Amino acid sequence: MSEDTNQSRRKVIKAAGAVGAGMLFSGPMTAFASQEGSAGKIMSRGYAAFDTSGVLKPWTFERRPVGDNDVLIDIKFASICHSDIHQEKGHWGPQSYPQVPGHEMVGIVAAVGSKVTNFKVGDRAGVGCMVGGCKECSTDEEQYLPDTLFTYGNPDPRSPTGITQGGYSNNIVVEEHFAVHVPESISFEQAAPLLCAGITTYSPLMRADLKPGTKVGVAGIGGLGHMAVKIAASKGAEVYAFTTSASKVDDIKSFGAKEVIVVDDELKALNNYRGQLDYMIATIPYQFNVGAYASTVKPYGTFTLVGMPIDYEINLSAISLAASRVNFNTSLIGGMKETQEVVDYCASNDVLPKIELITAEQINEAWENVVNKQARYRYVIDAATF
Repeated sequence: MSEDTNQSRRKVIKAAGAVGAGMLFSGPMTAFASQEGSAGKIMSRGYAAFDTSGVLKPWTFERRPVGDNDVLIDIKFASICHSDIHQEKGHWGPQSYPQVPGHEMVGIVAAVGSKVTNFKVGDRAGVGCMVGGCKECSTDEEQYLPDTLFTYGNPDPRSPTGITQGGYSNNIVVEEHFAVHVPESISFEQAAPLLCAGITTYSPLMRADLKPGTKVGVAGIGGLGHMAVKIAASKGAEVYAFTTSASKVDDIKSFGAKEVIVVDDELKALNNYRGQLDYMIATIPYQFNVGAYASTVKPYGTFTLVGMPIDYEINLSAISLAASRVNFNTSLIGGMKETQEVVDYCASNDVLPKIELITAEQINEAWENVVNKQARYRYVIDAATF
């Protein structure tokens, strides 16, 4: 090993005896020598999309070296979000390939940079939709800063591949600020979906100032929607869940919903609840009749959209919204302070996602199930199978 490489290692690895410590943990981090590539880069294995077909295949690649403010996490579990499918299929615009998706991941800290103060080797950690780029981080809503790096597909000159690569892999290098602590009271596989599905619904629900008896509608009961039901119900809200899947009714009731409305005849089903709700959150990731759903909210109530359809665009009827006089807004995940908050809240209050564990070889099948509304309700990948 060259002197430059030795200097780089001494600079970025703070934990004494880091090689020996890394060997204490199961998984790919058995020693830095086997983990490092050229010039300290981190070797990684994952599943990547190579074109807009969205078919994922095994891929070996390099991540950037661990910098002064970085943590290296050995991923134990990563979960599947519908956003992964939209992005890799080019639904949200042209993409750079190969690209590893995944923005819900948890694991063990395997190395830390020399300036890291909030994590140590061996800590349980999670990463969501953001991995770096915040120069000052003087806000609690980093998702709105122009220099924030999102977890995959974001141009990143530090990355050997030119873009950020996500969590369908065995490890990840992330700036310390964008990692959260995972409490011992929650399993890794249950914690993973909280890093996107949890925070994306928790953030707007908390801004709705829920109180016992608040009538909350949840439209679309998939990965995000089922967490919205659970979180709102845990706060004492009366939850009205709207789904197009009759087979989900019993599950949704078990999540805490007061009523489950099967939307087979859209106008009839929604008209029966016109002007009755205080708030609605919609997680539907496709085009839908926003005005019809918003009409279930009382005048001057609030309708929040968190589902992101193809091309990010939705069709709105101005007269429908005007007739309802609903305050319409959208929401994008949540900041890091709030992400830690939702992980701690869900762990402490047993507000956990309903998951199905899969291997890496089952990812493509799982994606098809998500698109076909067959997921129940979050697929979680065992990273040991990458």
